[in-house]
Amino acid sequence: MAVHETPHRNVRFHLPSMRRSETASRRADETNTVVLTATATHVLAGLRVLTGFVFLWAFLDKTFGFGYATASGKGWIDGGSPTKGFLSSVAAGPMESTFHDWAGAGWADWLFMLGLLGIGAALIAGVGLRLAAVAGTAMMALMWMAEWPPAKHLSDGSLSMSTNPFADYHLIYAVVLIALAAAGAGATWGLGKVWARLPFVSRHRWLL
Repeated sequence: MAVHETPHRNVRFHLPSMRRSETASRRADETNTVVLTATATHVLAGLRVLTGFVFLWAFLDKTFGFGYATASGKGWIDGGSPTKGFLSSVAAGPMESTFHDWAGAGWADWLFMLGLLGIGAALIAGVGLRLAAVAGTAMMALMWMAEWPPAKHLSDGSLSMSTNPFADYHLIYAVVLIALAAAGAGATWGLGKVWARLPFVSRHRWLL
């Protein structure tokens, strides 16, 4: 007896497609992400320029004595020392005597002023942010140690008036510099893209 088998058909269950709704949601999310990203880049660019101006203004005021932090006629070009007043007034911390020895030294003045100029110019132009972050963090670390926020009392026994034993404005500036470099914040309102395309910079990415 011949047995005839009917061909089996693969039965497929088709669920309602969610592709359209998923695509619509994805497009909405992408739109929101683009808007947030664009906003974030502009915020970071503004933060970069303002931070750069802090460093650049410090250089200009200490150089020419505009009468703000540096009195008129006592600028660097007038023979004044950018480091003597600050370092000689250090009155707390493990490096107190060391900073006193550095106060007014020619090499200290030059390193400090070149650091202010280089960091300020790099931030405003949006180039060399990694170098600026390293140099700025080192400078802020030294200035933090000079003010020594952990001290409750100065070496003469008077109150230090420290508002926080750790997180002062030097630490905030250092974190800002690192964040700007990590985010590549020089592309907006800056020359970051042009700088990154230079052959020498493209071969040495640490210069970004």
